[in-house]
Amino acid sequence: MLYLSEPQKRQIEAHAAECYPQECCGALLGEEGESGREVREVFPLVNRREDSPRNRFAITADDFRAAEKAAQQAGLELIGWYHSHPDHPAQPSDYDREHAWPWYSYVIVAVKERKPAEMTAWRLADDRTRFQTEEIQAKLGASARRGGLGAGAARVH
Repeated sequence: MLYLSEPQKRQIEAHAAECYPQECCGALLGEEGESGREVREVFPLVNRREDSPRNRFAITADDFRAAEKAAQQAGLELIGWYHSHPDHPAQPSDYDREHAWPWYSYVIVAVKERKPAEMTAWRLADDRTRFQTEEIQAKLGASARRGGLGAGAARVH
């Protein structure tokens, strides 16, 4: 389970729309609890891919370190990554699978003609052969935080 607030979801969608027709990318900072992962901060990054940014994204080692440092400074963990699929479904590609790491959550947002569409979340299986769906649930502001991970959550459809 991945808990994502509506403002965080809108932030990812806005980043995706802004970068269209290229892919956007960023990090998800948060914490893991018994009932799932809670995103506490969205950390936008620049797509460093120069040869095909419309259907691929890349980050540098410095980008990775910056995301880890931001998480550490906030007392959080780097729990995942997000990117967009311009004019394609929010489904991971074989390329996504080949370049992903197990354990992390991966959020993909489809963007059609600069308008965000479906948002999905995935985790790569430990044997790296497939992605497994990770359900996204909306968290409702500070009440989700006070009540523990998952309290005050609502389904995202």
